[in-house]
Amino acid sequence: MKGNDNVARQAPEKNGLGALHEDAMTGDGRIDFEIIEGLFFAYRDFISDPDAILEKSGFGRAHHRVVHFVNREPGMTVADLLDTLKITKQSLARVLKQLIDSGYIQQVAGPEDRRQRKLYPTRAGRELALALAEPQSRRIAHAFEDMNAGDRRVVIRFLTGMQNVRND
Repeated sequence: MKGNDNVARQAPEKNGLGALHEDAMTGDGRIDFEIIEGLFFAYRDFISDPDAILEKSGFGRAHHRVVHFVNREPGMTVADLLDTLKITKQSLARVLKQLIDSGYIQQVAGPEDRRQRKLYPTRAGRELALALAEPQSRRIAHAFEDMNAGDRRVVIRFLTGMQNVRND
């Protein structure tokens, strides 16, 4: 048996991929594949319900993010939204135009500076934002069913800690 194990381990090295293949499969302890995969799968499922709703309107995840944040902070400026989403003006302009033309977002000139654009959800925009958030909220509630308030605080701290981490 031991001889066969050695052959199996040596075979990939003949093509120069032995160590790389093994590291990619198991890691060396520095990479937390369990958490990485947990985040991949959680995100896939978390976004699947809204994706199905958005698809019916020809919208995608960028539309979801804009509707979500404008609904959460009515009156935010375009500049604030750009800063929140960390996207370019060009990519926001296309998505925002579609949402305005479809009646989900209203854009209003600022009271002090007419060049400033404030964004508000319309009634349809609020309804869409809630329809997208409801299945996500159910998933979150389900995940917290067997947890206590302290566990929730740990999750919030973890998610906050994942934001804006530099990869120096």
